[in-house]
Amino acid sequence: MKQISSRFSMAVHILTLIALMPGECTGDIIAGSVDTNPVVIRRIMGMLKKAGLIEVRAGVGGATLLKEPSAISLLDVYLAVEATDKGRLFHIHNHPNPLCPVGRTIEVSLHDELAKAQAAMESQLAATTIQLMLEQASDNKSSI
Repeated sequence: MKQISSRFSMAVHILTLIALMPGECTGDIIAGSVDTNPVVIRRIMGMLKKAGLIEVRAGVGGATLLKEPSAISLLDVYLAVEATDKGRLFHIHNHPNPLCPVGRTIEVSLHDELAKAQAAMESQLAATTIQLMLEQASDNKSSI
């Protein structure tokens, strides 16, 4: 099963860390926290910058949020990092057999159900903010 790109979870991680340490987060610090290559982090930060979610200081480094954490939804992040292919979470296989009663109707049968499932997921993401992620991270500080 194809999964949503890990860019999404990394982008949420990046934004939450920047919210926790505004101005102090360089690509190297973030890469250490995410445990991935700094090049990957810079690429994702470029997407977040293009979406108007962060500002990155050239030279000295460091990033800041351009919106309050409570104003950045996970849907904003999901859309910013292009977590799906052409905005569609689900894909239906190509060229089912039109001579088969299932093959001839599967695309129409599944389309509405899959659209509803994607809308439900996007609705949940829209209701969750970076502020909530920050609060959950702060609640778990003592167990780290």
